[in-house]
Amino acid sequence: MPVLHFIAAIVFIALGSGCAVTQVQTDPSLIALEPAAELSSASGIRAADGSASAKAPPPAAATARPVTPVAARPAATQDAPSPASREVEDSLRAIPTIDLTAVPPDLWDRIRTGFSMPNLSSPLVQDRQIWYASQPSYVKRMVERSKRYLYYIVEELEKRGMPTELALLPMVESAFNPMAYSRSHASGLWQFIPSTGKNYKLQQNSWYDGRRDIVASTSAALDYLQFLYEMHGDWHLALASYNWGENAVARAIEKNRAKGLPTDYLNLTMPTETRYYVPKLQALKNIIANPHSFGVDLEPVPNTPYFVTVEKTQDIDLRLAAKLADMPLAEFLALNPGHNRPVIVANGTPALVLPADRAKIFLANLEGHDQPLVSWQRYTLRPGDKLDRIAAKSGISLARLKEVNGIGRRTKVGPGYQLMLPLKGASLEPLPAMFQPPSAPEMRMAMRKLSYTVQRGDTLPKIAQRYKVGADDLRRWNQIGRLTAGQRLVIQVKQASPAKSTKSAQKKRSPKKKK
Repeated sequence: MPVLHFIAAIVFIALGSGCAVTQVQTDPSLIALEPAAELSSASGIRAADGSASAKAPPPAAATARPVTPVAARPAATQDAPSPASREVEDSLRAIPTIDLTAVPPDLWDRIRTGFSMPNLSSPLVQDRQIWYASQPSYVKRMVERSKRYLYYIVEELEKRGMPTELALLPMVESAFNPMAYSRSHASGLWQFIPSTGKNYKLQQNSWYDGRRDIVASTSAALDYLQFLYEMHGDWHLALASYNWGENAVARAIEKNRAKGLPTDYLNLTMPTETRYYVPKLQALKNIIANPHSFGVDLEPVPNTPYFVTVEKTQDIDLRLAAKLADMPLAEFLALNPGHNRPVIVANGTPALVLPADRAKIFLANLEGHDQPLVSWQRYTLRPGDKLDRIAAKSGISLARLKEVNGIGRRTKVGPGYQLMLPLKGASLEPLPAMFQPPSAPEMRMAMRKLSYTVQRGDTLPKIAQRYKVGADDLRRWNQIGRLTAGQRLVIQVKQASPAKSTKSAQKKRSPKKKK
């Protein structure tokens, strides 16, 4: 009898006779994460997931006990085992233990495991896959930026039971650039416009913009996405609403319903940007799921917290905070991009965001620092004050004074307005611009459809070359057999997206108030 059949027979007999077959069990206590040594809540450090630790060690392994053979009879009465039974026993002993709580070292594997949205099948998905695969440097920059933020976003998604595809959404929105700023005045990783940011409790003032705060904006974005999913019961429609506005999507659904047409994402009439929005996310999902198939070299991302939050109770210079953490100022700003001025005020944001391996260094250096924490002082404008006179008296140029204090053309400056003025020894150098808004064509791309009438002598390659498109694209856009004179073709050409009007910008992402 073959060994596998023999094993199956033993298990069958054991189950039928009521004999206990040991099953794989996992003790819940083994899954609990222990706080990292010496980083407790007493130190003021909190991990990215909110627990009182800077970096949690991998969970203890829970191992599966191998299936044991049915108990043998006492040796005195037991017949000598046959070669077949010895082979079975040896096979059972060779079954390896299985670690059911093993954490994948690469965060991409964890993200792939959490993919749970329905896949979108559309030629636009293929179009975006080709675009991303043809822009390796662009993809590499996005991935490099994402390493700071991905772990935290994935943790927050898993806590809420949300699809991990959403961790890739900042690639579509901002290319993981927290300083990204759009024509519609959307800002941050998640690209909130001012009105929606306010609806989701993101502070916006001359000192601080919560839309750029990594922790605050992620919480707000996931709240908004949950609201949209509950509204539509469909992730594709929720994403379309995130881009276009839920009221606009609702109107498009009602329009189709009135005509007896399908109301799913692919069948709605929507702007070009929204039409490409979900296909972009699906294309990125497909590439992340199998990068080698697309020729993409996807660098691993450690499946460990990149940053922690450190509570603070005093105002502190941005430069000094970075110095006390013994880290480059540019990296500090990448984790704390919400601040508009050279001083972080204590009553504005309750915590600093620091790399997990810098928190202890920061607290130790802060405790031993015996000099003032700020080199700028607040000054409240009085009646008759002039900015140029204040700048000259403070030893700073008028342009730099305006820059430091976030004063633009439309800023109303008058009595009661608070300025930051330098004290003696303050650095007047501008803060480094860690990021610039993405200028890649992907972020500005829009498509315009043209109608072309085939002429005598035309061939697909000639037409494709004339309009700078691919012959395969022409075939995809049209049902082409043999070209004939007078035949009409649809051609999609790229053009720069027009600037959005103030009216349309206000409509975008303006959620209803929950009742």
